[in-house]
Amino acid sequence: MAGQIDPEDRIFEQLKRRDDQAQEKKTRSVNDRERALYEKQQRRLSQLIEANTTLPCTISSVRVLGARNTRPGFLKRIIDPLLSANQDRPYTLSEALRETQYAVDKLYRHDIFTERPSISIDRPDPTDPSSTPTDIDVYISARERSRLTFKTGTEAGNTEGSAFTNLTLRNIFGGAESLDLNASVGTRTRSAYQARFDSPILSNPDVRAEVGGLASSTQKGWASHEEILKGGWTKLRWLGMGGKSELSYSGLWRQVTGMAENASPTVRGDAGDSVKSSITYSLTNDQRDYPLLPQSGYLTKSSFELAGWGPLQGDVAFAKSEVEAQGAVQIPLPGIKGRSGISLTTGFRAGLLYPLPLGFGSKTEGSRINDRFQLGGPTDVRGFRLGGLGPRDGNDAVGGDVYAAGSVNLLMPIPRVGADKPFRIQAFVNGGRLLALRKAKGEREHSSAAARGGVRSTIAELGNGLPSMAAGVGVVYAHPAARFELNFSLPLVIRKGEDARKGLQFGLGVSML
Repeated sequence: MAGQIDPEDRIFEQLKRRDDQAQEKKTRSVNDRERALYEKQQRRLSQLIEANTTLPCTISSVRVLGARNTRPGFLKRIIDPLLSANQDRPYTLSEALRETQYAVDKLYRHDIFTERPSISIDRPDPTDPSSTPTDIDVYISARERSRLTFKTGTEAGNTEGSAFTNLTLRNIFGGAESLDLNASVGTRTRSAYQARFDSPILSNPDVRAEVGGLASSTQKGWASHEEILKGGWTKLRWLGMGGKSELSYSGLWRQVTGMAENASPTVRGDAGDSVKSSITYSLTNDQRDYPLLPQSGYLTKSSFELAGWGPLQGDVAFAKSEVEAQGAVQIPLPGIKGRSGISLTTGFRAGLLYPLPLGFGSKTEGSRINDRFQLGGPTDVRGFRLGGLGPRDGNDAVGGDVYAAGSVNLLMPIPRVGADKPFRIQAFVNGGRLLALRKAKGEREHSSAAARGGVRSTIAELGNGLPSMAAGVGVVYAHPAARFELNFSLPLVIRKGEDARKGLQFGLGVSML
């Protein structure tokens, strides 16, 4: 009959199936034996090391295997301190292993290897007349990352999404240098092109230097204009006991252009070109367990920028400082072991823009819209539109010179989703104030004394009355790239002219108040 299976074919299929099953069983058995042998060797090695932790030893040589594209001189600065010839006393075995792990950690943090390099130890050839009974040879096995990476995709920043193309050249000269080229278009940034070159100093992954340049065009709809930037920078970054520090110099040509028909006189008055030449120092200490959705820990961040003063020149002069602090604590629930997933987060930000004389002069000028602070929106004071707080001219948010903002957020797991998932229900209260610099009474305009008096008067005004405030509830999703929020907000305190938003508000960003 058509479609009937031949008995011989059936027997052949059964035999083949049995052979496959037998082969699979044999392979599994071999793998199990190899795994057991490896685990036994590792236990034996651990026992030997534990039994000989105080045994004197000398590291006679260190060899890095697999680092074909990395300069010997670059590796030498990391490896040489390990050699016993460069030590004032012999190692114990435990000290030798600890120092070797420290060197491997430094290598790995240069981000030029695909995974953490492995370590193996051997005795030198006993027939070598230069060797001693305490000598050991250290071998570090590494696998280098690809020197070229090209990727395209989308990314989310504060209140903006964008599509990008990125090309990275890694370990260019064999010393963990990198060249990064990036082009992007976004919902606010019409176009942005950036190139930066980064290199460690003296093979130290915690001290790096960077030079770069950019050209961008950003639409600033809250102030009816477009800003064009072109310029460059140089940076020095280092890691210290107090956190991550960065010292930089930047020179930027800025242009306020593309103004809307209904742009305010304030915006039109700042239209045209300006040049900013500034030095900036920032310090960040981030001890949060998960920055996008912290359950515990704290963040402190401060920055100070000096522009146009003394030899810096340019055509704007000011001192600009900002501070930020955030803390998160877990809230335990009776009867639940481990983390409940409920946390209370508080945040605070403040900033001051202090006018200075340009160059070596004595006359101060008012700030420009390019340099002022903006406040309000889904990433800082929720319940207000972007730039919704502070001074306005018509429909334009023209920014301010002094601000303070704070927030209290209660985060709870979504029922039936679980505390280990990056979803939370959020209840919040936040508020803030943004003020323009006030004129000091009885002082000559544009003088340093007038600037000091104006700053004191404006800071005092911050505490005059309640800040603009809003409360609400929402849903939070912490994606690895950014934090997404969908909140229902209810403004509680609104000052005259401010632009509040009652109802649903969507926010995304990497730094949320």
